[in-house]
Parts: sequence; C-alpha cells; structure tokens
Amino acid sequence: MEKKVVYIAGLGLIGASLALGIKRAHPNLTILGYNRSEASRIIALERGMVDQVTDDFASFAPIADVIILALPIKQTKSYLDILARLPLKDQVLVTDVGSTKAEIVAHADQVFQDQAVRFVGGHPMAGSHKTGAAAADETLFENAYYIFTPSSQTKAGSIENLKELLSGLRSRFIEINAEEHDRVTSQISHFPHLLATTLVEQAVAYGEEHPLANRFAAGGFRDMTRIAESEPGMWTSILLSNPHAILERIADFKERLDQVAETIQADNQEAIWTFFYEGRKHRQEMQIHQPAGRDSAYHLFIDVPDKEGVILEILQLLQGISLVNIHINEENREDIHGILQLTFRQAEDQKRAQELIQKATSYTVLAR
Repeated sequence: MEKKVVYIAGLGLIGASLALGIKRAHPNLTILGYNRSEASRIIALERGMVDQVTDDFASFAPIADVIILALPIKQTKSYLDILARLPLKDQVLVTDVGSTKAEIVAHADQVFQDQAVRFVGGHPMAGSHKTGAAAADETLFENAYYIFTPSSQTKAGSIENLKELLSGLRSRFIEINAEEHDRVTSQISHFPHLLATTLVEQAVAYGEEHPLANRFAAGGFRDMTRIAESEPGMWTSILLSNPHAILERIADFKERLDQVAETIQADNQEAIWTFFYEGRKHRQEMQIHQPAGRDSAYHLFIDVPDKEGVILEILQLLQGISLVNIHINEENREDIHGILQLTFRQAEDQKRAQELIQKATSYTVLAR
C-alpha cells in the first residue's frame, strides 16, 4: 500500500486494536491518533500503535488520507460536523465504527454534501468487556464480520480502499444497506443485550426473597447474561439511535412469551415439547457455529480432579496452542460438563487441544 496518513480518532479498545491491525499489514503507514484521555495516548505511543498523538481533534485531520472515527455514536455525529468545516484533503476517506448505521450515514450524507469527501459507514462486530488502549488486541477482529454500509458519499473504489487498509484485521468484510443493518443487529445484537440485563435484574430482585437463586445460578444463566457486563454508555447510545427496530423486537418477544405461558397454562405437553425441539433444531441450523468473531468461541470442558497442579498440567500440554480464556467452574455444575473450561477462537485449536488432553490423561473432555 502506498504511503498514506491514517488518523484514528478514539484510542479505546476498538480504535487502538484497529491501529494494531493496520500496522500488522502496513508497517510503513503513518498512523496518527486522537484521544481526550492522556493515559490512552501514552499507552498508544509506548506500544507503537500510533506514530503521533494529540488531544486536539482538528489538528491532524487536514493532513490525513483516511480518518477513522472510533467514537460513541453521538460523538461521531458531532465530529462529522467538525470535519465538514475543516480544510480536508481532496477525496479524503472517512469511516466510523458505530454499532448503528442509519443515523450516522444520513448525517454524513448531509454534512459532506457537495464536498470532496468519501464516506463509508463501518461496523466491526467484535468487542470485549475490557476497555481502553491498554486492552488493545491486534487479533480482536479476526474472523469477525466487518460491515460496510455505503452512502451517497461512497465513491467508486472507496470500500476496496478500506478493505486493503484493514486487511491486517483478518476480518470477514460484507456490505449491506444501513437501514437493513440496523434491523438485523436489533435482533441479534441490541435486543440480546437488553434481554441479558433484564434477566440479571429479574434474578437480583428474585434473590432478595430467595437468596439461593444467586448461588445456584449455573452455566445457562451465566452464558445468557455475560453480555450484561457491557459498557452502559455505549448501549444507551445504541438503543436511542435505533429505537423503532428495538421496540418492535421487544413487542414480538412479549407475544412469544405470552404464547409459551398459554401453552403451560393449558398443560399442553406436546406443544411444550415441540417448542423446545424446534428451538434446538433451529439453533443447530443457524450459522452461529461458523467463525464470525469473538462470540464464535470453541470450548472444552474438562472433568479434572481437585488436586494441586492439575491446571498447570493441562496448560503445559497445550503449549503453542492459542487460548482465549480459562475459567474454573467451582460453584455449580448443573449444566456444564467439567470444572475446567478452556476457550479457543479456532476450531482447529480446540480439536488439537482435545486430542492432546485425551492422549496424555484419563480426564473426561467434552467439546462444545
């Protein structure tokens, strides 16, 4: 890739990880960074994520060939306004990373109208419960969907330019309409976060009268509510920037719950069985088992004895295999298959680890 200047505004988890991924494929590019927090600016410089940093957003924008706004949704819109007033390079390429797209794309079309600016809406569908530049990870976007939502400002070749720039992320690039993006993500991303948080709040309230509910919360509850730990400010912005689609999903879910309640009240054993059977069948048919980002994880559950050194024994067997996470399930084993849970990003790593453990030990190993 020819020598370019890339300007990343926002050096949090997403922006800093983008910088690392871009550097991996294009080490000779100049990457400039903006962040209000001095701590993130220092980390980004010290780890070589960026070549220069600033706390004045407007200062680097005029010299950039590509500008990436890795900012919250509302802030992204205000920074688009700032860019529209600056003397930017001719045909500068501007993109964002917002989790909703229609509002941002419409705003960009408005502010850049009749300007020599190429805008492409962007949404890398990956993340972590960690935040800030300190949590940056060049592998964060591997196998994740990276969605582009074209606008009237998306000139010919713009998306191809972005794909080349972001090739080091090793993502799965896809283009869709901004409105359709928001409808789809309301179902598979936004509503699940809302549901997870509601489930946690319900359990907490229930636990006031039944304290054992919190202690007995096992694998199913844990897996369903993990995303309730996400950053509140980000999800407030997401809900308020995509309200119609999300409200429609809530109404639809209420109707489905009412149908289940009616089936239980009617003591309809056949209908209840069909409900669970269809749910299992449909989930097995979904593409969620294919590699598509951080949430497409591969787990091993290992039934290990409670003795000193057993975890170290397992980890020594897996030297050279990339692990995403290690979890020790101590309290409740109702619906998990082992006390030691290992998580991998690639199915090949999971398979290799299972083979090694089964060959070297007598422990029961279950892949999920």
